[in-house]
Amino acid sequence: MLDSLLSDANQRLEKALRYVTLCEDAIERLKYPKASLTVSIPVRLDDGSLRMFQGYRVRYDDSRGPTKGGVRFHPNVTLDEVQSLAFWMTFKCAALSLPFGGAKGGITLNPKELSKFELERLSRGYIDAIADFIGPDVDIPAPDVYTNPMIMGWMMDQYSTIRRQITPGVVTGKPITMGGSLGRETATAMGAFFVMQAILPRFGLPPAGTTVAVQGFGNAGAVIAELLYRAGYKVVAVSDSQGAIYASQGLDIPSIRQFKESSRGIKAVYCQGTVCNIIEHEVLTNAELLTLNVDVLIPAALENQITAANANDIKAKYIFEVANGPITSEADQLLEAKGIHVFPDILVNAGGVTVSYFEWVQNRNGLYWSLEEVNRRLEAKMTEETEKIWAIAQELTISMRTAAYVHALNRLGEAIRAKGTRDYYVN
Repeated sequence: MLDSLLSDANQRLEKALRYVTLCEDAIERLKYPKASLTVSIPVRLDDGSLRMFQGYRVRYDDSRGPTKGGVRFHPNVTLDEVQSLAFWMTFKCAALSLPFGGAKGGITLNPKELSKFELERLSRGYIDAIADFIGPDVDIPAPDVYTNPMIMGWMMDQYSTIRRQITPGVVTGKPITMGGSLGRETATAMGAFFVMQAILPRFGLPPAGTTVAVQGFGNAGAVIAELLYRAGYKVVAVSDSQGAIYASQGLDIPSIRQFKESSRGIKAVYCQGTVCNIIEHEVLTNAELLTLNVDVLIPAALENQITAANANDIKAKYIFEVANGPITSEADQLLEAKGIHVFPDILVNAGGVTVSYFEWVQNRNGLYWSLEEVNRRLEAKMTEETEKIWAIAQELTISMRTAAYVHALNRLGEAIRAKGTRDYYVN
């Protein structure tokens, strides 16, 4: 546990352990990833030059089933980050009672610097390098930061080519025509919306008049912003990597999304526009958005956005983590001391992996569900687990984050115990 991000993530585990009865075997196993793979991926660029990219895949724990987790393309990807994300995925799958363990993958690069052809060669090269490490019954990748259905389709196709058989279940988040599930692209945001709908009424916060700021206007952030807007919430600020916009009377989220999407180049894989080009607003930095005086703050970008350095400046009373790990463990303590309610990523953003599970099930059965069926099942799952975690938090008088880890630990402990532990052999 020497790596900083993973050490920080492990502090959440240590805190939750005070409230569960877990065998020594389970505690020891959950402190370390099961397997980590680092690969070098050679890619022939369009100008004929060769460039090497560093890639990673980590399977953290498979006590409850094959591991599951996204693949991100980002300049800041490191093995430490990927291990931390795989750790969170382990607890997320257990908290939602999915038959998966946790995994994660990534490649260190700025994907916007590559052409579509170069991205395809990179994506296929990544699968060439990790093909023996993944599989529909071993480890199932999915989209994450700067990866999308097209990239997942390339990865599934490359794995199928290697195995000499069509294998849709090896990857989720694929295009619909390649075995993807309806509702997968919006699942992370939709799941978060269902959690918010279950939680906010408990605090007497109806949609009308409840102000919201969303940091991150990518796939998850843009969709949750529009879902809240259409439900009647007042979304007053949003941001992307270039900065933020704010309007106290509320923003027209559908118009902002339309602008962002229409500014995309015809041949581009990634959106090239920025929300900061929208007129009639106040321009802020991402850091300033986090400290706005709003009811609800939604970090939907990257990890470590709220730290000890800015936690005391946070004014929102309710934070829903749509991003993975946006709040450090040290900041958690400061926010809790201020009476700010934090609803953790391993619950709030679990809609993505839940619908990935639905996609995996559909691939294996060869029977595909309607969008209405997918969303109905997603709402039922997210609401059910939110209520269970809420009940634990109230019973033990602990935060929702700690309650979510307690809930997950109980399920992980049962799975590890079922395979035989020291207690079984000693007694």
